[in-house]
Amino acid sequence: MKSYKFKVNENGYTVNIKSQEDNVINLEVNGTSFDVIMKKEIKQSKTPTLVRSASKQPAVPLKVNPKSTTTKIVAPIPGVILALKVNVGDTIKENDLLLVLEAMKMENNIVAEKSGVITAIKVEVGQQVLQDAVMLELE
Repeated sequence: MKSYKFKVNENGYTVNIKSQEDNVINLEVNGTSFDVIMKKEIKQSKTPTLVRSASKQPAVPLKVNPKSTTTKIVAPIPGVILALKVNVGDTIKENDLLLVLEAMKMENNIVAEKSGVITAIKVEVGQQVLQDAVMLELE
């Protein structure tokens, strides 16, 4: 098959590779035949494997502090305000519909997490909001 010439410690060697099957190579060194078993080669993938590390910040719960006097309703995701279902001064109960937020072509109902009175509306219909933007305030 192939022939190589090596020099080790001032000694010359002619190596002829006769055959190869899997990891066994039959070769001839200066006229003497040898069967050599090659170690398995670890093949590396051409495509790197991407590993995402876990977030260092714990997830922030969306629940409000029940002891707080003022509650801010924030956008859970970026989107567009489709409809406002309350006005300033309205008294609401827990799970009442406050507004509809369109995000990723889906309508998301934003509901009250606790009872109270609407003190401020910070958005209007058609307005784009970013995640965590304050939309409503209630007491």
